[in-house]
Formats: sequence, structure tokens, C-alpha cells
Amino acid sequence: MMSPRKRGLTEEAATASIDQACRLLRLPSIRQQFGDLADGAAREQMSYRAFLAELLMTECDDRARRRSERRIKAAAFPRDKSLRSFDFEANPNVDAATVNTLATCDWVKKGEPLCLIGDSGTGKSHLLIALGTEAAMKGFRVRYVLATKLVNELVEAADEKQLTKTIARYGRVDLLCIDELGYMELDRRGAELLFQVLTEREEKNSVAIASNESFSGWTKTFTDPRLCAAIVDRLTFNGAIIQTGTDSYRLAHTKAQAEHADARGAGA
Repeated sequence: MMSPRKRGLTEEAATASIDQACRLLRLPSIRQQFGDLADGAAREQMSYRAFLAELLMTECDDRARRRSERRIKAAAFPRDKSLRSFDFEANPNVDAATVNTLATCDWVKKGEPLCLIGDSGTGKSHLLIALGTEAAMKGFRVRYVLATKLVNELVEAADEKQLTKTIARYGRVDLLCIDELGYMELDRRGAELLFQVLTEREEKNSVAIASNESFSGWTKTFTDPRLCAAIVDRLTFNGAIIQTGTDSYRLAHTKAQAEHADARGAGA
């Protein structure tokens, strides 16, 4: 039988009771912020209901933030990239409205693909990571991987009789981001294993790729013409294609910085 709750607790005793209750109920955000929230509620003469709502929303918001952080960490992005930091003015080939539409992640919800095609330094990997991050923040399971790393992992899994398990693991995530597709030639076995992953995800879960080769140049990577055509079909059917162009704005930015430094040195 539960003992009756004590009334007329001192402030110190009340704070201790709140701390203990938050530990038991696993409410870390309320535990950490209760004091400040209570002081603010007193100053603003909030009602009991409004104060309770403030407490609960604080905990809910922090839990949502922590879930997003866990999903972003699980995605294994190699670096932090955001859409806010993408310089659309430096690369006019990329339409901001199109990218902002993709940031809603409706295409991920529908299981549609995305292809980012362009030369090195044009921002395709930045967009791939940034859009993957947006998807993770919206509750989708995301995984980032280099194309060569994925193929090597699949080959090793096949050799160790773990291929079905590995393909299923990559098939479960809502969005698979494959970077640097087309940088290296794949032998027939590697290409076929990658094709299996794409087939597992077809029209169910999204794949986003970044490649420095146009589709016509993919025969350098996938040397079997039929397999190449099938892979292109898997990655473009009902999907979005963004051409990031051929002019490296990253190189242009580096040159501009160097010229600015030279000009400052000359003026010194």
C-alpha cells in the first residue's frame, strides 16, 4: 500500500522529491530544467495547466532532438553538411526551390530515388549528406556509404555466406545514400552484388547517389551494358535527377581566397 503523499513540503524537500521522481520516471530534461521553468512560471503567473504543458513539451522536444541525433549518428555521415551552408549563388546549376522541395523528404516517404550528377567540387556530396541529414531529422532511418566500400562489404559477405543478411540490413533503411558512384570500375561480380541491393530496395525504399559521371559514362563503372542499363533504370525510375554541373565552385572559392591573400600581401 502506498503511503499518503506529504503536504506542505519545504522548497528543498519538494526539489528533492521532483529530482527523485524524474529519475524514476526517466525524465532527464524536466529534471535538469525544472528549476528555471518553475521560476519562469511564477514570474509569468502561469496556470497549473500551462506550467504542466510547459514541462511536458520540454521533455518531448528534447526527446525528439535526441532521437534525431541518434539517427544522424547511425547514418555514419563522414562530416556535417547542411542545406543552410550550401552556396546556391556559387553554383547556379542547382535550383534552390528543387532542393528545398526535396528537403521535405516526400520522395523518401514514397521510396523514390535521387541522382546527383556532376564533376568534383560542384556540391553533389554536400547535397547528398545534407538531404540525408534532413531525412534523419524527420524520422527516417538513413545510411551513408561510399560505393566502393559498399561493394567491398558485399563481396566479403558473399565469401563468408553472409550476403543475404547484409543485403537485408541495407534493405531495411528508409534512405540509402551511396556516394562516389562511378569513380572506379567495378568487376562484374561487384556490379551484380550492388544490383542486388538496388533490386531489394526498388519501389520500397529510397536510394540517393552522387556520381561524377553522366549516365552515358557509367559503362566505365559497369562494364556489362545490360547490367549498366538495369542499374540506371533502378536509380532513375520515378526519381529526381539534379545536375550540379562541371565548374568546381570549391576550386573557384579556393582560388578567390588565394587571390585575396595575394592582394593583401601586395598592399602590405
